[in-house]
Amino acid sequence: MNIHEYQAKRLLHAYGAPVASGVAVYSAEQAAEWAEKLPGPLYVVKSQIHAGGRGKGKFKELDEDAKGGVRLAHSIEEAVENVREMLGSTLVTKQTGPSGKQVNRIYLEDGADIDRELYLSILVDRGTGKVSFVVSTEGGMDIETVAEETPDKIVTLAIEPAKGVTKANATKICDALGLKGDAKKDGLALFPILYHAFTDKDMSLLEVNPLIVMKDGHLRVLDAKVSFDNNALFRHADIMELRDESEEDPKEIEASKHDLSYVALDGNIGCMVNGAGLAMATMDIVKLYGAEPANFLDVGGGASKEKVAAAFKIITADPNVEGILVNIFGGIMLCDVIAEGVVAAVKEVGLKVPLVVRLEGTNVELGKKILNESGLNVIAADDLDDAAQKIVAAVKEG
Repeated sequence: MNIHEYQAKRLLHAYGAPVASGVAVYSAEQAAEWAEKLPGPLYVVKSQIHAGGRGKGKFKELDEDAKGGVRLAHSIEEAVENVREMLGSTLVTKQTGPSGKQVNRIYLEDGADIDRELYLSILVDRGTGKVSFVVSTEGGMDIETVAEETPDKIVTLAIEPAKGVTKANATKICDALGLKGDAKKDGLALFPILYHAFTDKDMSLLEVNPLIVMKDGHLRVLDAKVSFDNNALFRHADIMELRDESEEDPKEIEASKHDLSYVALDGNIGCMVNGAGLAMATMDIVKLYGAEPANFLDVGGGASKEKVAAAFKIITADPNVEGILVNIFGGIMLCDVIAEGVVAAVKEVGLKVPLVVRLEGTNVELGKKILNESGLNVIAADDLDDAAQKIVAAVKEG
């Protein structure tokens, strides 16, 4: 689960991280009221969407020359005007895709005198099995670009779980970032704080880009991106309250209600599969034969007829879906249950696109019998390769 920048900063501040004064506003009137309470005279007006690259983004409704989704304002009046212009507009960035995201809230923040911009993130490094810091002196830039062009400027440090961030660890991070004087003192205090927040709240990513050294020599968290492990959210009711469903795909929200592992993608072939590995293989073979998957969907090992029907309805609700591939290898998951769920869903919502079904495993003959006697226009497939070729061909012919 992702949260907005202002929520992330509020959370980190509660652990003791240095952040600027700021407030989330939902109207130009609120902006005018709250700007009076900020120190000024420089204000930062930040669009709050769950996507990076906001500063370089463009608003669909505004001129091509209009400023991006993060702006500096040198007066309260200018800040309010920026808020008025940005609220309700659709911001398109590299991470939103061409459809963009509507800006429904703005973070109005006190400005900072920046001397240097640094990069810092904390993540779970699956290679070492440990939480690791990733830092670079090249803050404010796309870290992917830095990794590609100047990988020597990125330093990774794994943290021993039993020890946490030791003074030696914090010193190494300070040295990697070239911190001295007050900035180093701040770093020695800040890095254990960030690690504590990360582990305490079961985060999957904490990214500070940039972490700045101000002209007075002190550190400040200027931007913050935080994601949480969905599997641990039951432990954090306070974090669940920060969820903004308007930032999420409605199909993914509906899937979560039925405990389905679903991720919306940009393709045209809807996929319903049991097992994450088989789902990935199904997506790969769809691509191999020249089409693109519209989703990742794992119905799980013990799904009920109702759960399968819900999954099928979520797939058909996607207007980009031009064909559906059901690929089930029945172990715990019974092929007849899948068949019953598909039939129930089609009877409720109809079937307007080609449907290819490959069933194998437990109760496979019963599952095929249910489909054959349903009266549905189902294209049967013998194996995964056959199924992928048939759905791609059916969509191209259609």
